[in-house]
Amino acid sequence: MPVISAPEDFHVDDLYVDLRPSLDTSLYLKCEGFNFAGSIKLKAAASMIADAESRGVLTGDSVIVESSSGNLGVALSMIAADKGYRFLCVTDTRCNLVTRRLMEATGAQVHIVTEPHPETGFLGARLDHVRQLCASDDRHLWLNQHANPYNWLAHYRTTAPSIATHFPDLDVLFVGAGTTGTLMGCARYFKESGRPVTVVAVDSVGSVTFGGPPGLRMIPGLGAGVRPQLLDESFVDDVVHVPEVEAIRVAHRLATAGFLFGGSTGTVIAGASGWLAEHRPDGRATAVAISPDLGERYLDSVYQTNWVSDIYGAHALDRDPIRSR
Repeated sequence: MPVISAPEDFHVDDLYVDLRPSLDTSLYLKCEGFNFAGSIKLKAAASMIADAESRGVLTGDSVIVESSSGNLGVALSMIAADKGYRFLCVTDTRCNLVTRRLMEATGAQVHIVTEPHPETGFLGARLDHVRQLCASDDRHLWLNQHANPYNWLAHYRTTAPSIATHFPDLDVLFVGAGTTGTLMGCARYFKESGRPVTVVAVDSVGSVTFGGPPGLRMIPGLGAGVRPQLLDESFVDDVVHVPEVEAIRVAHRLATAGFLFGGSTGTVIAGASGWLAEHRPDGRATAVAISPDLGERYLDSVYQTNWVSDIYGAHALDRDPIRSR
């Protein structure tokens, strides 16, 4: 029976869903949403804060500031509340209302950027605002999840070894690309361990991370309007780009089977299913995909039919991207 005194001390790291009964896809889904922050971002948040503390740059006078579409902001807000730090999250209008309220409930301040940068989108505008804050007051400490090595190190030390332990015969690993912290940590671990694991990055159509043209993206979490500084493509074997509407369809199909996951999970599963159908059609590969969070925070967006039809069209949910393959 675990007994903890801090929210970052608890994380379920060994829960997987076999997707064959639900999606007829030979794929295991690693569930990272069972902790007090509700997402995989708790690992990165704890890692970056611990590093800042060890270097003495995070003190009682500091104001932690971070650009986040939501999940890292929640994780940082919980750890900051536990440790007595002040935290300011810079997000944008795509941030779910529930996510914003979670941060505010733990005492965080939330600043919402309402206008995207003309070239780098909302992420670029958020990063500009963070830089302005840091320039105006040296008490602001920017952890910078987009460039901080302790983001990917968290997954190099925990997520990837856990997968390796539970799946010693792993053939393919699918990881969503946001800041690329999870992706780089896992990819580096498997490449450096010498295991013959194919690491496939899953990104959203409209993201510029892997050189694609920028486009409208409404689901927070995956994709970026600015190429992440952490990304080293030499560790990645393949990349799949998924239209957001396909991610939503997959999420809805899983929900009808009783599994409510976030939009990023729908993206990763859609990308993994298509890649496996093309590259491993015999279904014999041992494949794992990482689910960053659960679906409760997306009830007013991904799981709201009016929201979906307004953005993606009235028939957005009519086609099943997995069954139609």
